[in-house]
Amino acid sequence: RQPLGGVIALSSYLPMADRAAAAIAAGAATQSLFMAHGQMDPVVPYAAGMHSAAVLRQLGFRVDWHAYPIPHSVSADEIRDLGDWLSARFAAG
Repeated sequence: RQPLGGVIALSSYLPMADRAAAAIAAGAATQSLFMAHGQMDPVVPYAAGMHSAAVLRQLGFRVDWHAYPIPHSVSADEIRDLGDWLSARFAAG
């Protein structure tokens, strides 16, 4: 019953993106998303993450996209940016 403050997706992608519009619950697309991806990710291709962000934007999500020069891992810059994003969500809530 309480709306989510946002969604975090690190080094991920949207499987079956072509079917996403039909699967999204009413109002869900108003969610804020923090998406981050390593540009040298050998596990989940960077292009898959970028494509997913584009699809989600087209569906109405507020996507905050971040790219980092890292493989399938996290970096200090990513953690800092995520912390800033979370702080903004908590301050608004």
